[in-house]
Amino acid sequence: MARSLARLRGITLTDPACSPILRHVKLIVAIIHNEDAGALVDALLEKEFRATRLHSSGGFLKQSNATILLVVEEADVEEVMGIVRANCVSRTQVVNPMPPIMEPGEFFMPYPLEVEVGGATVMVLPVERFERL
Repeated sequence: MARSLARLRGITLTDPACSPILRHVKLIVAIIHNEDAGALVDALLEKEFRATRLHSSGGFLKQSNATILLVVEEADVEEVMGIVRANCVSRTQVVNPMPPIMEPGEFFMPYPLEVEVGGATVMVLPVERFERL
């Protein structure tokens, strides 16, 4: 089984046996719920996948998200997707919507909404060149 980027440990630019430039790698960008980020990064590190976690926000609820970036060999994409599926599950949450901008004298009665949060939005992109310096 291919071992993502872990093979590069100890390889230097002068090592004639191996090149630090990988040609068949993919960039995986996963936008996940902030509550799932710690468990996902831990699970990725357990399998020796290096990941970068960025804090982000947006979407309908304007809540905190995490964007996870990792570069893996093409053969490891499905293994990473399985780790993401196992650690980023959808769930329902009750939220109070933000009141709209109203004119003086108008009345707005917010009703709690049940919305689905969690899960993951994952993009797998080709990488033209990757080097660990």
